[in-house]
Amino acid sequence: MPASLDAIFLRPAARTPVRAVPGALAVAGVGLEGDHTNGGRRQVTILAREAWDRACREFGGSVDPSVRRANLLVRGVDLTACIGGRLHIGEVVIDVLGETRPCELLDDGGRVGLCAALRPERRGGVYGSIRVGGTLRAGDACTAFPAGGHGRCATSSRAGWTTRET
Repeated sequence: MPASLDAIFLRPAARTPVRAVPGALAVAGVGLEGDHTNGGRRQVTILAREAWDRACREFGGSVDPSVRRANLLVRGVDLTACIGGRLHIGEVVIDVLGETRPCELLDDGGRVGLCAALRPERRGGVYGSIRVGGTLRAGDACTAFPAGGHGRCATSSRAGWTTRET
């Protein structure tokens, strides 16, 4: 299955419920229009569906990915390999700058252990800044480029991670 953007979530204010939206405007140097973060290094947060599913299996239950409060849920991308590189989602280019460490608030609401399940393998996702803005839509194709802009791009397959030259 090709790498893609599964879902978009906006956080209107800190510590408020996220809103799932079909599309969002990514503004270069700012973040997602309608999200509470503006500017700085952490303009957008990204979670990999495969990492979330592994954490939920370890946690022992199914939890909606919106609980993580990441802006973007992608499928088929090894986000850990993207740190220091770029992620292209549709027409948008994101500089992936670091790991988003899971917060203990994830354990609220009877989810004790979810935070710990997200710590291994950087399952909590990554954060980045918007280099090239544009419109994001659920279903957009994703392509990951490691640091330097060339080399290997990791994508998911049914058998596990595969690589191809970029």
